[in-house]
Amino acid sequence: MNVLTQIGDTLDSLMQPDIPPSRQMHALVWNGVNDVRYQLAPAPMITDPRDILLRVRASSICGSDIHLVDGSMSSMKSGDILGHEFLGIVEEAGSEVRNVRVGQRVVVAFDIACGECAFCRREEFSGCKITNLNPAIVELYGHKTAAIYGYSHLTGGIPGGQAEFVRVPFADVNCLVIPDEVPDDKAVLLGDVLPTSYHAIQLGNVSKGDTVAIWGLGPIGLLTAQWCKLQGASRVVGIDCVADRLRKARDMAVDTINFNEHDVVLTLKEVFPEGIDVAIECAGGEYSKSMTHRMERMFSLESDSADIFSEMFQSVRPFGRVVVIGVYTGYANHFPVGAMMEKCLTVNGGQTPVQKYWKKLLQMMVDGTLDPSGVITHKGSLADGAKFYEKFMNRQDGILKVIMSPELTGER
Repeated sequence: MNVLTQIGDTLDSLMQPDIPPSRQMHALVWNGVNDVRYQLAPAPMITDPRDILLRVRASSICGSDIHLVDGSMSSMKSGDILGHEFLGIVEEAGSEVRNVRVGQRVVVAFDIACGECAFCRREEFSGCKITNLNPAIVELYGHKTAAIYGYSHLTGGIPGGQAEFVRVPFADVNCLVIPDEVPDDKAVLLGDVLPTSYHAIQLGNVSKGDTVAIWGLGPIGLLTAQWCKLQGASRVVGIDCVADRLRKARDMAVDTINFNEHDVVLTLKEVFPEGIDVAIECAGGEYSKSMTHRMERMFSLESDSADIFSEMFQSVRPFGRVVVIGVYTGYANHFPVGAMMEKCLTVNGGQTPVQKYWKKLLQMMVDGTLDPSGVITHKGSLADGAKFYEKFMNRQDGILKVIMSPELTGER
């Protein structure tokens, strides 16, 4: 019996174990659209010798979590624990865990990889064919992809990290030990937004002298802009409508376009008559600008809008590169396939194989080459999580990136 067969035989109990109802902890729990509560939830336990039990020290709210809360992402169930970006202290370790030990501080990758399948061996960890048990993923996409913590039952229904404890399967693959000199609020970003923004420039092959436009200036968009600058891009333009985000981008020497005030395509063509080299999408499929896509999404005639694709394909030069790093889950009508083909565009995208990049990015933080903390705007207690979600939904108080801890009391 090979290792993949062994993994498959135990997968049901490994990924979705039965938890005794007497084990409880506090967590941020999805109870319906726009209804997040800090409440008691089942506490995890080790159920496989490759597991660890993590005591969470820091977790974040990502912009992509809002897709779950507002109902844009389907297949959520009442009682689901949110959160896919977190770190903590190893509380317990299974007998077969080798790379981490009890008491160590580790960050956890949002994509859950087995480490043994063909995809993992090629460092394509987010394409792991083992960890996501939901058959709907194959019906939608033709193949399995990796499970993700706290990110709907489409991606496996795995309890997330906005909680006091998390069970981490295949811990040797999915945990990275953090040295003492890197604080929690920086290290936690290695679980998602830092590798994801780096993945964007890798997919787009951003190089010295390139001109780049970025749609969406949330944490990933801003960090992508930072990476473009580090790669030597000659000019970077950020596109959004939120004043605080546009201001933050300008502080990074990024040119900006407020799409509520200016036509994005016309403005880019005025500045770059021959077109931009690279267009990077960091927003997501729920942002419909045209009435056509608003109506089609309202009546469930499509799951995602192609409005941003239309702007990118119009703005990028012939033989240019287009990257999709925002979340898209299903189908988009009126996709501008003609522009893609006739202009010979290279289009790339996908969920990030965090484990491929995170050691390099950690070393850059240790060396002082990289400081991602500029995207953090709020810190507070996990108990304040519902309040932070409300601020995100209403775009209040300049909120951009929140770091929460069970140990903190009150917002600061």
